[in-house]
Amino acid sequence: MSARDVKGEIEKLRRLIRHHDYLYHVLDKPEISDQEYDNLYRKLKDLEDDNPELLTPDSPTQRVGGEPVKGFPMVNHIVPMMSLDNTYSADEIRQFDERVKKNLKGEKVEYVVELKFDGVSISLLYKNGRLSLGATRGDGVNGDDVSNNLKTIRSIPLVFREEAGIVPESIEIRGEVYMTRKALSEINREKEKKGEGLFANPRNAAAGSLKLLDPSIVAKRKLNIYIWGVGYYKRTDFKTHVEVLEYLKEAGFRVNPYYKLCSNVEEVTEYCNLWEKKRDKLEFEIDGMVLKVNNLAQREKLGMTTKSPRWAIAYKFPAEKALTEVKDIIVQVGRTGAITPVAILKPVHLSGTTVSRATLHNFDEIERLDVKIGDKVYVEKSGEIIPKVLSVAKDKRRGREKPLRIPTECPVCGSKLARDLGEVAIRCENVGCPAQIKEAILHFASRNAMDIEGMGDAITNQLVDKALIKDYGDIYYLKFNDVKNLERMAEKSAQNLMDAIQNSKVNDLNRLIYALGIRHVGEHAAWVLAGHFGSIEKIQDASIEELTKVNEIGPVMAESIYGFFHNKENLKILKKLKETGLRMSSAKIKTKGGRLDGKSVVITGTLKSLTRAEAEEAVRKLGGNPSSSVSKNTSFLILGEEPGSKLDKALALGVKIITEEEFKKIVR
Repeated sequence: MSARDVKGEIEKLRRLIRHHDYLYHVLDKPEISDQEYDNLYRKLKDLEDDNPELLTPDSPTQRVGGEPVKGFPMVNHIVPMMSLDNTYSADEIRQFDERVKKNLKGEKVEYVVELKFDGVSISLLYKNGRLSLGATRGDGVNGDDVSNNLKTIRSIPLVFREEAGIVPESIEIRGEVYMTRKALSEINREKEKKGEGLFANPRNAAAGSLKLLDPSIVAKRKLNIYIWGVGYYKRTDFKTHVEVLEYLKEAGFRVNPYYKLCSNVEEVTEYCNLWEKKRDKLEFEIDGMVLKVNNLAQREKLGMTTKSPRWAIAYKFPAEKALTEVKDIIVQVGRTGAITPVAILKPVHLSGTTVSRATLHNFDEIERLDVKIGDKVYVEKSGEIIPKVLSVAKDKRRGREKPLRIPTECPVCGSKLARDLGEVAIRCENVGCPAQIKEAILHFASRNAMDIEGMGDAITNQLVDKALIKDYGDIYYLKFNDVKNLERMAEKSAQNLMDAIQNSKVNDLNRLIYALGIRHVGEHAAWVLAGHFGSIEKIQDASIEELTKVNEIGPVMAESIYGFFHNKENLKILKKLKETGLRMSSAKIKTKGGRLDGKSVVITGTLKSLTRAEAEEAVRKLGGNPSSSVSKNTSFLILGEEPGSKLDKALALGVKIITEEEFKKIVR
């Protein structure tokens, strides 16, 4: 075959494979079998291997490949990816409609109503019809270049289809990367087998997958995408949003099919109500609908606020509730010995999942709700992994319901339970309680504590159940063969865990203090203690009076710290840790001039170049106080990727908002 013939054959195969990718991944209408497709792919791969000079970045064979990257460079969106204001009722939708019409001075307005995907917003930049760049939304102005990861999603075309006709010189296409519920279940099953933490929901799984540095792993995550619009584009003949969507379909993009053009606000609310009832029938999660003015010229007239377009708004579905029956109420023992009651429910479908358990928080809450075994109750799942009981349907009582007897003994070890003065929680005070031991080990090994990767639920349960460890001090006495012989533990995984254990020995003192699991001592208090005392020994020797003199250590926390370091069992564990060579001291932490002295700092969203723990540590080093909630006392909010409700609250309170780059300049 001549060089010209080879080039022609390669181009022919690429066109054919792209055609079948479009049919399979976009239209869901395959024309050939998987085997036939694989044969075409293999033939193209062989020809490219034999003729590497003919290989191009947009070839179908280049979707997955190459070495893992070291990090994601930051890129600028040509047109900012702005967030949307939210509405929660039909009345608020009508108010939005009134504002739009008022600003357009009586012009006829049509709306396009689309599904609001619970996924990750991304931007795809195409130049002359070829994918040039793929980026996350980030802070709306800048995002991470995740091009290689996005190329693994086969429903994202690498080139425009010829059927598109005119190809813009440059166009930013916007969409939502998501994961189906089924794919999430499969991933979580695998993570559970390995003893790793589970993804809470499909959105977290999709976001976490796009942040992976190895595209070959991303390719296995079964991510998909729906396209919902454009940002920047060099083309002037689009007049409506519907025209844009139809064009993108022709160009080969997987456009959400469930959009509707509405001529008035009544049609809008009807369509929103329809999908509120139908959302569980979808294979992916949605949390509302998006309303957009259809006419692009009208959008230009309406313009933007500082954070949102005036021509679009999100309608958020109310939290879903369901009525079911309490079959039983059990109690669980947490890391600190707190006894938590959990309602065992008659399984009920709620927010796309089958719910069979709901938290009751504590026994005072049971009394407040007046919930009994056998009661019909309303449950809600609103942003929580474990649903909660909202109220009891007392009108449905039959007289056979049984009140819960508050336990007096620990359900795991049988020890007497106690309640501290002024506390709601009832506790098991036996530090040797198996339930507490497992939870304490998991906390000790967690990311923000000693960060022992691989020490998850499955591994911890086996180690404790097989009596290989009795407390977290025993972690450092584990042998390779102890770990290798655990179920589902390969030799490489065992070595990785042993390495993680060894590496954790040199962690900073504040991490160790937090890892000890002292009641009332969180990450910030652990930092304060490490900075003031400089060693475990000095904290242990401190009196309650000396502890309360430390800034931010109150009487309750001081009593808890003193009690921990004067408990015989705890002292035995500390001795074990010291004998293994664990770092038990550090230089007293000094602030860099205290530039953030006394300032309260909150982070929202995901930071690009820092973990949350690293950012909070930087704040503490400058004398500031990292906080988890926004209030009028918040000094400033650090804005990360995919910000949450903290941003809305900060805007409402007039709190200063800074970018990650601005924050990095402060802490340098």
